[in-house]
Amino acid sequence: MDKQARRNVARDYKEKAPNAGVYALECSTTGQVWVGGARNLSGQQNRHLFGLRNGGHMNREMQAAWIAHGEAGFSFRVLETLDTEEMTPLGIADLVKTRERHWLDALGARKVAG
Repeated sequence: MDKQARRNVARDYKEKAPNAGVYALECSTTGQVWVGGARNLSGQQNRHLFGLRNGGHMNREMQAAWIAHGEAGFSFRVLETLDTEEMTPLGIADLVKTRERHWLDALGARKVAG
């Protein structure tokens, strides 16, 4: 890839609006589910996997399940993507929290953040 193509890809990435929404991490062995909301979903899976793989995840309960059952026992899925195109940052944060609470109740899950 030449220099201009790299610049174009970088520019397109920076201009792309982030996907807000709600996601779940599940341990298939135990049936435990953790739900989190984010204003930018794209990096959440990598963020959590990095913490779990390195033994330093903020949620100690999830880290213990990871140690006991391994990476193969975990899955990440997006539960809901939110349409936030015409919203203010504060409105987006409120909507993410509201939808996160909905999914926590609906799935009987725990919050991702420890």
